[in-house]
Amino acid sequence: MEAPRPIDLRTLIHEAHGLAEIPRLAMRSPTLLGRPRGRRAPVIVLPGFGAGDGSTMLLRGYLRSLGYAVRGWGLGRNGGNVATLIPRVMEVVAGYAERHGQSVRLVGWSLGGNLAREVARERPDIVDQVITLGTPAVGGPKYTAVAEQYRRRGYDLDTIEAEVANRERTPIRVPVTAIYSRSDAIVTWQACLDRISPSVEHVEVATTHLGLGLSPEVYRIIADRLVATATGRPAQTATG
Repeated sequence: MEAPRPIDLRTLIHEAHGLAEIPRLAMRSPTLLGRPRGRRAPVIVLPGFGAGDGSTMLLRGYLRSLGYAVRGWGLGRNGGNVATLIPRVMEVVAGYAERHGQSVRLVGWSLGGNLAREVARERPDIVDQVITLGTPAVGGPKYTAVAEQYRRRGYDLDTIEAEVANRERTPIRVPVTAIYSRSDAIVTWQACLDRISPSVEHVEVATTHLGLGLSPEVYRIIADRLVATATGRPAQTATG
């Protein structure tokens, strides 16, 4: 499996096509607002590498309009250090689960999806389901266009890939919906396929990596899966 080309002008031009999803999103908003209601179920949306809560504002606004109790992660810019971020995200999720008295739905874009997956793997008692958008379930950053940035920071990508494979030996026991695109110029689409978790659904869409967070089709899928796979389980040990 090869990583995409490092981010250059061609990558940026290709990914900029994802901005065309914004007018499509506006045109389809009446239909999207007719999707099933969330009934104040708690949802946390996690941003990708280098991004913060501003990048998920439209998605969170949409889910809020459907009646979900949705929030961002509240941890600023996602700097990419997964080992450091996992316990911080876990604390945020545990607190939200305790506040609402039930397990939380996690939606993660790109690296945000990796964080959502790891929290669900370690704390299935506080996570109801996971939905990922263009998230590399295989290899960490190795099969992404930001691989070189990690190398320049001194990360050994082969070691990270081995660590990810080792974590995957413990399957994620909550439902996972992995949304991916073959037009993604940031993450190799094959790396987004989770072949380990027992309750995973892969959904292919036609958009760019940037477009995954803006696509009306992706929004429809998220809204439908949040309702279809949610169990509303009480959080068992949210403060543990």
